[in-house]
Amino acid sequence: MEWVRGETIGYGTFSTVNLATPLNIKNYGDFPTLLAVKSADSYGAAGITNEKSVLNSLGDCPEIVRCFGEDHTVENGEKLHNLLLEYASRGSLATQLKKLNGDGLPESEVRRYTGSVLRGLRHIHSNGFAHCDIKLGNILLFGDGAVKIADFGLARKVDEELTASNGGVKIRGTPLYMAPESVNENEYGSAADVWALGCAVVEMFSGKTAWSVKEGSNFVSLLMRIGVGEELPKIPEELSEEGKDFVSKCFVKDPERRWTAEMLLNHPFVAVDQREEFVAKVDEKVATSPRCPFEFYDWESVSSDSQMQSQPLDVPVERFESLVSESIPDWSVADGWVCVR
Repeated sequence: MEWVRGETIGYGTFSTVNLATPLNIKNYGDFPTLLAVKSADSYGAAGITNEKSVLNSLGDCPEIVRCFGEDHTVENGEKLHNLLLEYASRGSLATQLKKLNGDGLPESEVRRYTGSVLRGLRHIHSNGFAHCDIKLGNILLFGDGAVKIADFGLARKVDEELTASNGGVKIRGTPLYMAPESVNENEYGSAADVWALGCAVVEMFSGKTAWSVKEGSNFVSLLMRIGVGEELPKIPEELSEEGKDFVSKCFVKDPERRWTAEMLLNHPFVAVDQREEFVAKVDEKVATSPRCPFEFYDWESVSSDSQMQSQPLDVPVERFESLVSESIPDWSVADGWVCVR
């Protein structure tokens, strides 16, 4: 399919997202008149390839962004790998919330968004995958009211062993959303997605990240709080009792005891909203836009082959100590780390 690249609407460390206009669209039947194209050079091609493979395996789901194919182009002498995706006219939850000066969403909207993400996660998990980077920036909002999960560059088959060069540890995801088992045991399964969803729910409602972190704080101190001891992210007092109970089911340190997406879909916090959403669809009502800012946007998703060790570290504290340095690192460009949006 031929298409024309338009304005840039998003950036990643190794990719950019542009608007794209398909040509000869009448030859493709029911096809959107506007797309989003994610493009990467050779450094980011692996993420594009992985995303396309995962989306192909997942098939169609109303709560997952659609993919319309891939191709390669040469632009300004550089070969690019391109992924053609559904365009979300209202952007992500993160970009929408940044505009609204610290206010959280009304709980009714939080319930609706959470229900949509859970249905998407149920589909992802039932097909044997984990998303590995659930966060507000990867939840897209559409003009018709649809809410969809995007950015599968870090997604993985849960039964495949993570590998890393030189016997190192494979680290992926966004620190503020990482689950304890990801920090401690290098585990990135469906349960980790549920923990990240809990962080997203707190952030949607309160307008602040689930972990209270001061700007400029050391990255390792956050990992210690997540992985060691009994501290849990703070649940907003203003949240309803149903909401508090829902989030508490996400924030269970032991991934074996954490509720699954399937179980959470039957929780009153979203089950009531699903009935209301059905009535709303019958009445052809569209939900309003969300409100709240997304903080700590500079702590991006990480996928890395850490070469700080030649043998696996069995004790969580040893994993943290291997990361400690006297100065605050630049996590976006450090050797052996790759940041992905």
